[in-house]
Amino acid sequence: MVRDGIFYALGMLVAALLVGHFATPWLAVIPLILAAFFLWFFRDPERVIPSEPGLVVSPADGKVTDISPCQLAGAPGIRISIFLNVFDVHVNRSPSEGVIKNVEYRRGSFGNAMDPASAEVNEQNIVTLEGEAGTVIFKQIAGLIARRIVFTCKMGEHIQRGQRVGLIKFGSRTDVLLAATAQVAVKAGDRVKGGSSVVARFPTGAN
Repeated sequence: MVRDGIFYALGMLVAALLVGHFATPWLAVIPLILAAFFLWFFRDPERVIPSEPGLVVSPADGKVTDISPCQLAGAPGIRISIFLNVFDVHVNRSPSEGVIKNVEYRRGSFGNAMDPASAEVNEQNIVTLEGEAGTVIFKQIAGLIARRIVFTCKMGEHIQRGQRVGLIKFGSRTDVLLAATAQVAVKAGDRVKGGSSVVARFPTGAN
């Protein structure tokens, strides 16, 4: 479990005690329910990470909403977009092995993460990796409810495929940008799990 869930839950338990003591006792049920929700929402299950060379895994649990052409470092690329609703696990994982070459936090709006425009205009954290899959960019994108993006790694750090790298709280979107040589392994509408679902592969392990 992500420790944020424990902090939120403890806050709700304190609120339940105060409400039960100073107000109508049955009202304490509301913060107790919220405490249980936070413990569930910030769950962080273990995942089996595929080990085959050249694979790219999903950076998050959710639904694939779009697969479209994009630009990657000035060259043709492929964008895979994944939408997380409030019921999904919100821990983010690295889509591939590599060294973090750049981390850019870009402030922006908090529009609907299902909107294709959110990839450019919403508040987001953009991470560039260089590794076995060549250049891979993944974005943590805020949505209507999500107002807090957490990224726990640093520029220059070497991270593994499927490694936990942060989270986005309360609904969001993640994008993975790959070289055009990637063989996409999912389609729009597919449900994926962070760290374990393969979203693309490179035949030779490089772009």
